[in-house]
Amino acid sequence: MPEQQQPPEAYESGTGILAVFGRQLKLFRVAAGLERAELGTRTGYSASTIAAFEQGRRIPPPKFIDQVDEVLGAHGVLRTGKEEVARAQYPAFFRDAARLEAEATEVASYDTLVIKGLLQTEEYTRALLKERRPLLDEATIEQRVAARQSRQEIFHRWPAPLLSFVMEEYVVTRGLGGRGARRGQLEHLLLIGEKRNVEIQIMPADREDNAGVDGPFTVLTPQHGEPVGYLEVQGRSTLVTERAEVRALSARYGIIRAQALTPRESLAFIEKQLGEV
Repeated sequence: MPEQQQPPEAYESGTGILAVFGRQLKLFRVAAGLERAELGTRTGYSASTIAAFEQGRRIPPPKFIDQVDEVLGAHGVLRTGKEEVARAQYPAFFRDAARLEAEATEVASYDTLVIKGLLQTEEYTRALLKERRPLLDEATIEQRVAARQSRQEIFHRWPAPLLSFVMEEYVVTRGLGGRGARRGQLEHLLLIGEKRNVEIQIMPADREDNAGVDGPFTVLTPQHGEPVGYLEVQGRSTLVTERAEVRALSARYGIIRAQALTPRESLAFIEKQLGEV
């Protein structure tokens, strides 16, 4: 199977699954004889927010979908689209990868510029997204922050997936977001790094040997099926499904891990950085 090139990021406001869900929501609300304000009162949302959900301009959270399905007597019809609606919170180019990540039994990630989204704090993510050009509006930033945080449910799954992260030294030493954001992010890395199913490793800047010179990548292994590679740059992404290519990525990752600091040494390095912030 060839590599699957994903288009530049886009947010399809009012189209696709959000528009379909919105129309269904409105039909069930009208059939139940409720005004938007009344439905909002029963679910804890304003009338304007209900309108935004119905018009596909805002992404309804899973909790709301469960609530409204019961309140409107939809008998599971609205709940059926909950997972697809949830995926709409991600940029278009990342949605397939988000689905694979959520189902993965193993994640192996090598990063060179920023901390992996799965490991980011809210403050770090917000600072990162505010640096995007063209500028993102505040609503989109907060949507992306929430989406990135929701991905971290993977750390609480059972059976626990095996999660391995190798990052260049520069990733943890750069001052993105300022002192407070950096300190909080380093503390978070130490906390996550203590989990038994997580290994965090740092690639020192002075390493003469580094098999990661071709850039960042991720290998995702689903419970059923073959591993898949994921590459991302400049708002574009590629899912690598050809076996030989994925094997090459996996082999490269193994070499990168061997060249990096051990997990214990890496946590000590992060702790030293924290003490200097």
